Amino acid sequence: MAEPDLLAPGAYDACALCPRRCGARRSQGRPGRCGMTSELRVARSALHFWEEPPISGDAGSGAIFFSGCPLRCVFCQNHEISGGGFGLTVTTARLAEMMLELQAAGALNVNLVTALHFAPQVRDAVLLAREAGLEIPIVCNTSGYELAEVVRALSGTVDVWLADFKYADAALAGELSAAPDYPEVASEALEAMLEGVRAAGGRALGADGRMLRGVIVRHLVLPGHVDDTCAVLDRVWELAGNEADLSLMNQYTPNEACRRAGGELSRGVTEEEYELSLCHADDLGFERIWWQEGGTVSESFVPAFDATGVRGPELGAPAPAQGV
Repeated sequence: MAEPDLLAPGAYDACALCPRRCGARRSQGRPGRCGMTSELRVARSALHFWEEPPISGDAGSGAIFFSGCPLRCVFCQNHEISGGGFGLTVTTARLAEMMLELQAAGALNVNLVTALHFAPQVRDAVLLAREAGLEIPIVCNTSGYELAEVVRALSGTVDVWLADFKYADAALAGELSAAPDYPEVASEALEAMLEGVRAAGGRALGADGRMLRGVIVRHLVLPGHVDDTCAVLDRVWELAGNEADLSLMNQYTPNEACRRAGGELSRGVTEEEYELSLCHADDLGFERIWWQEGGTVSESFVPAFDATGVRGPELGAPAPAQGV
C-alpha cells in the first residue's frame, strides 16, 4: 500500500510535517514548533558563493532562506530567521518566480535553505517553476532533522540533498538542539534521501562539475566534541559509504549567547580537533571529502537577512553566507 501524501491539502490543519509532530493548527494561524503558521515566509533570495564546490561553483548557488526551524540549536548563527521569525510572507506563485529569477541570474541551482516545514508550498512552487521553464537542479539544504516520509514525498522534487548530520549522541542532541531523537531521525532521513537518489539513477555531475543529483552530508565540528564527530562519521559511513559526499566544516563561530555562557562552545574549533576529525574521515574510506582551510571562523559567514530578492526581481550583490 502506498504511503499517504503528507503534503496534500490539509497538511497544516494538525501539523505533522517535522519530527516534532506538534499537531499545531497552522492553517488557523497558530504557529507550530517551527515558529511558523501556514503562511510561507522567506528572508532572502540571492546568489550564494560559499557552499561546497559542486553546489556553488564559480557562478553561485541560488539560495532561498526560509523563516522558522524545527530545531533550537543553542549555537545557531541564523537565529534571526530560525527563531526570530524575520522574513516576508510570500505566495507560492511568488516563490516560483524567485526560483526563475535565480536561474536568470545564472545560479547553478535553486538552494532551498531550511524549507521543509513549508514542504507543501515548496513542492507546488517547484512544479510551477518547472512548468514555466525552470531547468536547474533543486537543492534541499536541511538540518537533517526531517521525517523520512516527507523526504520520500519530495523524491521527485528534490535533485540534491545537502543535509546536516549534527549528532550521534542523543544526550548531546537534547542538550544543544532540544532534540534527543535527532540521531535516529537523521539516520532514517539520510536513508530515504539515498533511496530517492538511487531510484533516479544515482549521483550525477554536469560537465562543469556542478552536482545534478546526489547527497552531500555536512557535519559541523563542535569545540570539545570531537568524540561525537567521529561517531557521526562512523554512522554516515555505515549508512552511505561513498554514495554520499562528505563536507566536514570547521567554521563554528560562537554566537553571543554561547560567548556569555562560557565553556567549550564559547571558543572556536582548534586545529588539532579539526585534524583529528579529517583523519578519522579519511581512515573510514570517504573518497569525496570537502574541507575548510584555517581562518573560516567568522560571523561574515552569516548572510544579511534583509529580504533581498524576496519582494521583487532585484537579487542584490553577492554576500557571504554559511557553507564551505
